[in-house]
Amino acid sequence: MSNSILQYVFYLVILVALAIPLGKYISKVMNGEKVFLSKIMLPVENFIYKVLKIKKDEEMGFKKYAISALAFSAFGLIFLFVIQCAQKFLPLNPEGISGMSWDLSFNTAASFVTNTNWQAYSGESQLSYLSQALGLTVQNFTSAATGMAVLYALVRGLMKVKSKGLGNFFVDVTRSILYVLIPLSLVVTIGIASQGVVQTFKGHEEVSLLEPVAVTTEGEIIENAKIQDNKVYVNGEQIKDAEVVTKQIVPLGMAASQVAIKQLGTNGGGYYGVNSAHPLENPTPFSNMLEMLSLLLIPVALCFAFGRDIKNKKQGIAIFMAMFILLVGFMGITAYSEHASTPAFTSNPAVSTSVDGQIGNMEGKETRFGIASSVTWASWTTAASNGSVNSMHDSYTPIGGMIPMLQMQLGEVVFGGVGCGLYGMLGFAILAVFVAGLMVGRTPEFLGKKIEPFEMRMAVLVCLATPIAILIGSFLATILPSTADSLNNAGAHGLSEVIYAFSSAGGNNGSAFAGFNANTPFLNVNLGFVMLFARFVQMTACLAIAGSLAKKKKIAVTAGTLSTSNAMFVFLLVLMVLIVGALSFFPALALGPIAEFFEMII
Repeated sequence: MSNSILQYVFYLVILVALAIPLGKYISKVMNGEKVFLSKIMLPVENFIYKVLKIKKDEEMGFKKYAISALAFSAFGLIFLFVIQCAQKFLPLNPEGISGMSWDLSFNTAASFVTNTNWQAYSGESQLSYLSQALGLTVQNFTSAATGMAVLYALVRGLMKVKSKGLGNFFVDVTRSILYVLIPLSLVVTIGIASQGVVQTFKGHEEVSLLEPVAVTTEGEIIENAKIQDNKVYVNGEQIKDAEVVTKQIVPLGMAASQVAIKQLGTNGGGYYGVNSAHPLENPTPFSNMLEMLSLLLIPVALCFAFGRDIKNKKQGIAIFMAMFILLVGFMGITAYSEHASTPAFTSNPAVSTSVDGQIGNMEGKETRFGIASSVTWASWTTAASNGSVNSMHDSYTPIGGMIPMLQMQLGEVVFGGVGCGLYGMLGFAILAVFVAGLMVGRTPEFLGKKIEPFEMRMAVLVCLATPIAILIGSFLATILPSTADSLNNAGAHGLSEVIYAFSSAGGNNGSAFAGFNANTPFLNVNLGFVMLFARFVQMTACLAIAGSLAKKKKIAVTAGTLSTSNAMFVFLLVLMVLIVGALSFFPALALGPIAEFFEMII
């Protein structure tokens, strides 16, 4: 167990150590300051502005900034929808894969445009190289850049005095892609490709198996079969309706480049159906560490960038500490549950699940990663709005599976997605100062700006957009009888599958319980609208707050001003996040994972 604790600590230390200098770099980039890449990127940046006729110094007000962000995303959604439907007739399709159905294409387009990357399909068999590269990978960049742009609009709203401008959306998107996402993606792509993650334009390869495999005519593997002279025998009796398979198709493609941005952009959409549990997408412990650190690298860095941007490093650290405390606490609960395993395993002497001398739940986990790396990945991917997996969350213990679900239900503000996690947490910060103001009978203030009724209404919308989307979407799914056909399990675990799916969509996460078949017209459309609502309602509300705050004057700090950078505020902020999550989802969690937990131990 001590070895596992060291792994957890090591991952957290490396993450924070890398995020601090990256935060300073991102702050400089988004404020137009000179960085070491300026000589290379500045001519490219200016060329883009010239070609697209973007006025670099134009200041957009709230409405124009919001319309630009929404229109940009809408164009991406339509473009991706068309590519997927028409991929049969487009180039870079060596396997001749047919086009997607309209409902699955809408779901996938909504998923990638909203930075959710929920996948109701298997990428290697249902998408062409063109759809993967020009469709999905492009949206991995632009959706992450959109989140970062909206965050910086909110930062400017907090900092500007009696102004209407929030910056230029297209400049913010361009800078975040050119200076942050592309360079980091190149580094990670090279790193994981060196470990064996595939990156090629070649078609799928046919290879010989080390040992032949006996299968039925339906394609199911026959256990305990003996093959002799190309004939199949079980217990000495020949199985006539069996086939002997000696070759396998290995799907290839441009995986490394997509995996890099899927992690860094908190996207999460896997190139292969089983995501980063696939040996061609995540082959070694080193590739696993690179991909795992990429999950939270930019969201953590943005906390430190925020402190520099507002010229108050303590405030950035306070927001970071609130998120970090939640992350460590949730990791600890998940780790305890998975290392403790289940009564069914621990009471069965025939089952060996020894990990570092301790009994643990290895079901659904890759032996090359073990429990510690799997738990860390599961905790980090659902803390970020990422959704990639290196183990199957459906196989976690009830409480171990509940924690990733809860992190998504909180609005993915435990660092969260690129940009959107921090602006979501700032919504909770505004809510926290309002509650504190009520307790002392004082007008709430945040960073020198009065928080008035309009900002409060918008902050409440920021905090409740995710719960509203999840609860309404899952309610509609559970009352439809056909949803039961999509479940892999009945009872409490089956309900957990449904709740997890809609938590993933509403939290713009994209991970799944692995056993839930969501590829039906109703679920594709329902989940698609949940993703769009949760992403763009929250985004628009944040921009509305930014526009309102930018028009206000700064208020002088007095003895009665609530400090928003001390330990008390960190505690209050954590408490507000947990209260909103508990009040919104406790009934659903009680009927799902909590009920399953008591079924397991009784």
